[in-house]
Amino acid sequence: MSDEDHELAMLKAKRLAEMQKNISSQAKPQPAAEQKKTQSFRDTVIQKLGYRGMEVLKNAEYQFPNETKQVVDKLGELMQSGEINEEIDGGKLLALFRQVGINVRMETKINVEQDGKFVSLSDKLTSKPDDEPHD
Repeated sequence: MSDEDHELAMLKAKRLAEMQKNISSQAKPQPAAEQKKTQSFRDTVIQKLGYRGMEVLKNAEYQFPNETKQVVDKLGELMQSGEINEEIDGGKLLALFRQVGINVRMETKINVEQDGKFVSLSDKLTSKPDDEPHD
């Protein structure tokens, strides 16, 4: 084997080792701490939302997009740091928005029982009962 062949084989082996090192470093999964940092604050908040929380968040984002983003970012930051660990339901989230001056409007329905079924109050008030005497 000549010196040139030996030198070429050494260069090939060195280059192959570098390529394998690059591939293995790209394939490594991110540590959990880095994954938490890359997760958006909004995603963090959504994971902690409870009953009707998403409904309140969507209404707030639709009605007050800029203000809601600021509140959600701060809330997500507190959740990621561990200062807030509890689940936030729709009532708590609505109360939070109102405390900071964001009056999120929610659709309200009142249902009453009529003949064993629940009907909306507006339907009950507009319908004429059958048992009323007619003049």
